Amino acid sequence: MDMTALAAAGMAAALCGVVVRQKSPELSILLVLTACVLLLWNTLPMLETVRSVLEELAALGDLSPAILQPMLKTVGISLVTHLASSLCRDAGEGGIASFLEVAGGIAAVATALPLLKMVLQLVMDLL
Repeated sequence: MDMTALAAAGMAAALCGVVVRQKSPELSILLVLTACVLLLWNTLPMLETVRSVLEELAALGDLSPAILQPMLKTVGISLVTHLASSLCRDAGEGGIASFLEVAGGIAAVATALPLLKMVLQLVMDLL
């Protein structure tokens, strides 16, 4: 599915969510969550393409998978955190959204720590 179709489906789901929200706010949140899952499911082939190109570039640059893996995980954590916090804000739960953002930041830093260790080790080897 191309980006134009995804954007059209997203706008249609948002419009449906607005209409349903007037009668049943709880059902609206479920509708929006379902639309987000379906849209994300349709973007997975694009993410696979990105992953394969990054692996190809890493092979060309003679980078270890140990470097690429934490980087990809950190990007994934960022995307999931952003999506989850946005859904919580839409549901009127700003406090939970803020906590999710903090937790996502901590998870991203914890995931990126092996990269920091490699960089520090490289610097120490150069000195």
